[in-house]
Amino acid sequence: MPTEAFEELLAGSTRGVLTTIKSNGRPQLSNVLYTYDRQTRLVRVSTTAGRAKTANLRRDPRAGLYVTSTDFWTYVVAEGTAELTPVAADPHDATVAELVEVYRALSGEHSDWDDYRRAMVRDRRLVIRLRVDRLIGAGGS
Repeated sequence: MPTEAFEELLAGSTRGVLTTIKSNGRPQLSNVLYTYDRQTRLVRVSTTAGRAKTANLRRDPRAGLYVTSTDFWTYVVAEGTAELTPVAADPHDATVAELVEVYRALSGEHSDWDDYRRAMVRDRRLVIRLRVDRLIGAGGS
């Protein structure tokens, strides 16, 4: 399958499985909602500071995002190095602004942005930015 088809699959979905590396070297997998920007090859995921994936990425930033087609037989894995934004500390900080962007890309407009912004701080949310270095996968059978 050509890289363009992998890009199309990655860009055409918002659901995947993020794989990080636990301290014992074994994989840790998390179902996630994500956004993908083809121009910058950047995957973004909203998460909280206390999650296993967050702790794993702080220790080892290598990660992969597995995305499958609806028929299950076509898939792509986006591999790369993740960076974490700071934890949201103020409803109007840069992290909350990016969380708003991620929300809009996934769900459109929120009914109460002020409440959403306060919730991002209260929940100690941040954004995982996975810079995609490599796409691998397979086509249908």
